[in-house]
Amino acid sequence: MFLRSTNRKKDGKDHRYFSIVENRRVPGDKTVQRTVLYLGEINDQQQAAWRKTLEVFDEDEQRYTTMSLFPEDREIPSDAIDSVQVRLSGLELRRPRIFGSCWLACELWHQLGLDEFWQQRLPEAREAVSWEKVLRLLVVNRLIDPGSEFHVHRQWFVDSAMDELLETDFAVAEKDRLYRCLDRVLKHKEDLFIWLRQKWADLFQADFEVLLYDLTSTYFEGEMERNPKARRGYSRDQRSDCLQLVIALVVTPDGFPLAYEVLNGNTSDRTTLRGFLKKIEERYGKARRVWVMDRGIPSEAILKEMREPERQTFYLVGTPRGKISQHEKLWLDLPWQKVRDSVEVKLYQSEGELYVLAKSEGRQKKEMAMRRKRLARLLRKLRAMRKSLPQRDQLLLRIGAARKEAGRAFGFVKIRIPKAGAKVTRKSFSFQVDKKKLKAAEQRDGHYLLRSNLTSEDPSVLWTRYVQLTQIESVFRSLKSELGIRPIYHQLERRADAHILIAFLAYCLQVTLKNRLMRYAPGLTPTAVLEKLSTIQMVEVWIPMLDGRWLMLPRHTQPEKDVQAMLDHLHLTLPSQPPPRIKTPATLPSPMTPADQPSLW
Repeated sequence: MFLRSTNRKKDGKDHRYFSIVENRRVPGDKTVQRTVLYLGEINDQQQAAWRKTLEVFDEDEQRYTTMSLFPEDREIPSDAIDSVQVRLSGLELRRPRIFGSCWLACELWHQLGLDEFWQQRLPEAREAVSWEKVLRLLVVNRLIDPGSEFHVHRQWFVDSAMDELLETDFAVAEKDRLYRCLDRVLKHKEDLFIWLRQKWADLFQADFEVLLYDLTSTYFEGEMERNPKARRGYSRDQRSDCLQLVIALVVTPDGFPLAYEVLNGNTSDRTTLRGFLKKIEERYGKARRVWVMDRGIPSEAILKEMREPERQTFYLVGTPRGKISQHEKLWLDLPWQKVRDSVEVKLYQSEGELYVLAKSEGRQKKEMAMRRKRLARLLRKLRAMRKSLPQRDQLLLRIGAARKEAGRAFGFVKIRIPKAGAKVTRKSFSFQVDKKKLKAAEQRDGHYLLRSNLTSEDPSVLWTRYVQLTQIESVFRSLKSELGIRPIYHQLERRADAHILIAFLAYCLQVTLKNRLMRYAPGLTPTAVLEKLSTIQMVEVWIPMLDGRWLMLPRHTQPEKDVQAMLDHLHLTLPSQPPPRIKTPATLPSPMTPADQPSLW
């Protein structure tokens, strides 16, 4: 990088503008120049009318003042007031750090009004830094680069431009302050749900008549002796060796979360629905809502309560495939109705419920391909065993490992194993595919049996609503993969619950960005936008003054053409550059040596 000046004549007078430029090599052994930072005009004229003035913060005086800047090779005119000379040859660039993605996250925070919400509920009192800013720091980190509070304190805050965006110093990232913030937010969770519901209705006209309900789990690292919720249970993360929590979540078909609860790790899915129905009715009143759930969540008793006429609570739930054969007499002679190009349904009513038998060609092909892939892998392994003929005990171990990998596909193979003590030969060890059973399973592939108390609803609408359950699965995927909700290291119950609330707030920013993209740029994802904007960095331009002080200009870099086009498409405008500051030698930060780095021990 180097400093470049450009002369321009305006109204017969010369003006000199400065910018920081970098060379980039392109194909054909050519080099092009890209403007990284534009510094503007540094006075080059004697006429006061053309002098460029800057509003500068003087850290000695602790106030803003207006100054004219002149390069060292130009004399300050006698009539110039509050003017200084700078030595451009000593210009330095310091502290490059991430700006663009952090700025967008803060914009989403303001768009949801979360600064106003938390400032009302987390008063500053005698604290040096607003608790709202501490919480915003944690949420932005969770959205962009998920890490622990200690990671934020030790590294991430310094590597980001959050100091400029929050208009504060390192005090906001003190380790104890970050942990104490977790202790203050949980009691406002219910108010937060109501606030966000209204914001999404105002911003995106969100509809909350159809609700998707499901549960997931996230696991702990450690013994968690002080957290009574940490229990062993069915692990969706395939970590049955770890203690875990269960999270119950309600979202709209557009992905807007309405509420969530943190439950004990051994909580059964069937025991959660009644309490959630009651909380939603108490919080938002009784209304005509449709609850869409997977087949393992509601019990028959709950569904009976939801069918009561005075309750006006509707449901759409999947049903185990075993019931398809149980109801065969009711649907076998009914005609198929086409609701989509590749989806057909049959409708019948039984005991006040509408049953929808749906058949999807696309899903049928997918399920058959998945089963055949596993079955082919299993058969290859069995053929290898029949070729090598290991000892019987070794054979049983290898068959057990193959069974675990094959899953349900293992049930379509009949295996003959030699008796105890007998020698393993090709005659005593054989296998074959149960073709009759496989054919029957393939005939059931792609079939779904849905049940609902919406007896007059259009079957195509019911099918569309049910397949929207994939939306809540994508929410769980975002929380676990992109937002790093797992594993949990916090030992205390309140801090583990607050960790989940931080991830929930980060997801709220993500889903707000997602729905904004659907309006202006449906081909982009939130992750792609944040990655693009992370190329915009904040740097500090340090220019020595002839009087021994330094002029420090915090500046974010110019976006690339594709990034600028994306910002224009999303109707986003980068903020103005922060005001310059005057630093005296006494206020300059001393360079940190490796010995000064904070220790892990």
